[in-house]
Amino acid sequence: MSDFQFHRLDLVIEPEARNSLEAEGILNPGAARGPDGQLYLFPRMVAEGNYSRIGIMRVKFDAKGDPCGVERLGIALQPETEYELRSNGSGGCEDPRVTFVEPIGCYIMTYTAHSHYGPRIALAISRDLLSWRRLGLATFAPYRCIDFVNVDNKDASLFPVVIPNHRGKMQLAILHRPLFTGTSPEEIVCKKGRRLIDLDHESIWISYCPLPHEDGEPTHLELFNSHHRLATPISPWEMIKIGGGTPPILTKYGWLIIYHGVSKIPATNEIANPDKCESLCYSAGVMLLSLKHPHLVLYRSTEPVLTPTLSEERYGIVSDVVFPTGIDRRDDLGTPDRCDVYYGMADARIGVARVEIPKRLSIRVISEQETNHTYGMAVGAGV
Repeated sequence: MSDFQFHRLDLVIEPEARNSLEAEGILNPGAARGPDGQLYLFPRMVAEGNYSRIGIMRVKFDAKGDPCGVERLGIALQPETEYELRSNGSGGCEDPRVTFVEPIGCYIMTYTAHSHYGPRIALAISRDLLSWRRLGLATFAPYRCIDFVNVDNKDASLFPVVIPNHRGKMQLAILHRPLFTGTSPEEIVCKKGRRLIDLDHESIWISYCPLPHEDGEPTHLELFNSHHRLATPISPWEMIKIGGGTPPILTKYGWLIIYHGVSKIPATNEIANPDKCESLCYSAGVMLLSLKHPHLVLYRSTEPVLTPTLSEERYGIVSDVVFPTGIDRRDDLGTPDRCDVYYGMADARIGVARVEIPKRLSIRVISEQETNHTYGMAVGAGV
């Protein structure tokens, strides 16, 4: 059992009836408190043909302070630029994460832009959460023999403050999970027998870039480099894929991230279709990073903290999916040890769960040697 206990709240946000912009689901929202103190969500709204926009919602709360509904306010971003559109007219702006970047006093949204290039990390900036200006695609320098430049990438999020890179220089940092050829869950799930996990190509990475000028809103972000492999799959529930989730938020133990992992589950109608690949299950886990040196992992949940059990999580556009993307630390209630996590449910709806930061928690730096040892044990077990 995890040290972090999650409790689902009653709110489930469903696609709006007769709203063509949500015909194929509303899911995976970013979350941020605005200058007015209100909580805003930025869901992926999927129209027919998997055409995705990013919407804006204001969250309503009941007398206890629990989220109880939303007010739809319109569209934050929709596909318009070359890196968001395909030649056939399809494309998308998807799965945003929103961070208030304190040194520049602005919100920056990281989102997945879909074009003929494939999924890429794109960025937009806002002062009020209601109007957004694009900053373009995130750009990455190559690293050793790893090509971060020409590869699919998604599920990225920024730190709210500058942090030291491997040389101690204070810079803006991004968490991201490149999707190298052969490492997508759909490719891996059909492979039979044992496989060796490629640590460099199947991990979450942390990368750094110089801080934008503080004398105005940046027009773009510089090249991300100083790459460091942050976390690789080590537990059965994340062995097919590990990836980003909510943006890092500060707790008394360090930087908290709710991330996602993918595992295999038996396919439906397996007896009737013995050659059918196994199905995928997306779950959520907890990771804590060092406050002063966030490339160091202090804690990882060995078991998922949230896994598909509700019917809304089991059945939808994509079955068996819990996908965390938004987090709200409840400072407004005077309870900074409580966080509300907003997550996608089966790629069709949005749910919310409460997590309490434990009063006591054993943390220590998890060395790369330990990670490699655990990884080797997992492979030996036939993963």
